[in-house]
Amino acid sequence: MQERQDNFAYCVQLLGGTTAFARRLRIDERAIRRFINGEKPISDGLMRDTAKALREISAEAIAAAGLIDAAITPHP
Repeated sequence: MQERQDNFAYCVQLLGGTTAFARRLRIDERAIRRFINGEKPISDGLMRDTAKALREISAEAIAAAGLIDAAITPHP
């Protein structure tokens, strides 16, 4: 269980912290803190939603990097 909490907490940070995570997944910030602190169990559904959000933000980051690459002059 601790490993799941730690992994979840890490994912929350990767997604920008509690507030950003709450907005992205439409979950109350207090609930997120309770999940991280072990006060509430983290369901498989929440973990799936978290993985989906990570994949989405990854795709957004790759697209943004592509725009940056296209906008700058390559080094000779």
